[in-house]
Amino acid sequence: MVDFRTYLKLEKSLSENSVSAYMSDIEKLVRFNEMQVSKLQPSEITYSFLQQFIDYLNELGLSPRSQARIISGLKSFFSFLLMEEMIETDPTELLETPKIGRKLPEVLSIEEIDRLMAAIDLSKPEGHRNKAIIETLYSCGLRVSELINLKISNLYFNDEYIRVTGKGKKERLVPIGRKAIREINYYIDKYRNHLKASKESEDILFLNRRGKKLTRVMIFTIIKNLAVKINLQKNISPHTFRHSFATHLIDGGADLRAVQEMLGHESIITTEIYTHLDREYLRDAILRFHPRSVR
Repeated sequence: MVDFRTYLKLEKSLSENSVSAYMSDIEKLVRFNEMQVSKLQPSEITYSFLQQFIDYLNELGLSPRSQARIISGLKSFFSFLLMEEMIETDPTELLETPKIGRKLPEVLSIEEIDRLMAAIDLSKPEGHRNKAIIETLYSCGLRVSELINLKISNLYFNDEYIRVTGKGKKERLVPIGRKAIREINYYIDKYRNHLKASKESEDILFLNRRGKKLTRVMIFTIIKNLAVKINLQKNISPHTFRHSFATHLIDGGADLRAVQEMLGHESIITTEIYTHLDREYLRDAILRFHPRSVR
């Protein structure tokens, strides 16, 4: 199991959260195996046994989405065992994932984003920081982890790009609109430059009052408080701005491949057809179609 964890982390480049989820799913299979009269070794597990396990999960009331995730974990686990020559055949080969209906993510309208922006109290020291945060989330489609780890040294405003470290520590260049650039520059000039940053946060863009990197929870709190302030009847999070970013670009006519590249979706980045997408083409896509990029 330790070797499988290492495989997921190093060879599959999964985040710690994803690795923990995979390990938890394998533990479910282990516990199910321990419930049986005759406990099986990995090499003895068959397709039929795994089908019984899936039926058991179904009886427990696990949703199709949860079952699909567990099956995905099982497939990775037995693929690893096969690669390590610990088994001779893969019992998951014929295992089918349940059909799941895709839950559409919550999306904000441009008017709602403007209302959230207007609700920020700019008289407070952190006001312009929060405004820059919201603009950056929306204008660049960042994950919250990418936002809080954004470095000043990775801002290339002359070229209208930022360098982002995404899942699996993979870096990508993301175009940034001029409104977001203006807000970040204002925040740096009026707030960030007057803070004494802690040693480990000297290059981090967004800081709290103590000069330390913001937490994910803090970003969630900022957004939730703004939603309450304007009585927004939607359950939103930092990820909502990422969904809105993609939706508004596509609705505006942007090429789907360009949007996927900007979002840093692993399934697209690792696909050869997208690796040669011209950076100028990506920049033009966001400048032409994103509502925050009006000159």
